[in-house]
Amino acid sequence: MDKLVVVVVDDDESVRESLPDLLKEFGFAVLTFSSAEEFLASGSTARTSCLVLDIAMPGMNGLDLQKELKGRGDKIPIIFITGKRDESIRKRVLEQGAVDILFKPFSDTALRQALHKAMGSD
Repeated sequence: MDKLVVVVVDDDESVRESLPDLLKEFGFAVLTFSSAEEFLASGSTARTSCLVLDIAMPGMNGLDLQKELKGRGDKIPIIFITGKRDESIRKRVLEQGAVDILFKPFSDTALRQALHKAMGSD
C-alpha cells in the first residue's frame, strides 16, 4: 500500500526541514514547498492526502490557497500552522473547512491528532 502524502507549505525553512522528519516518523510520505504558488505549480494536488499549511506567507498566503483549492473543487484536508496566536483566525479557517489550526510551537501529539482527524481515522 502506498503511503499517504502529507504536503507542508511554509516559507520558514526551519519548518520545512524539521516537520518532514516528524511526519515520516508518523508513517507518511512528505513533500515540501516554500510557497502556495510553488505548490499549485507542482501538480501535486491530486496526490495530496493532507496539507499542513502556514497562514502567513509572502505572496499567496495560506487562506488564499485554501480559497483557491476550494474554488477548484480540490477537497484536500488542511491543517493550518501559524506563529500568530489569534482566536479570530481559528474561527475563520475552521468555518472555511480547515481540519484544525495549530499555533507554533505545537507538540508532536497535537500534530498527530490533527492528522488523524484530517485522514478520518479519529
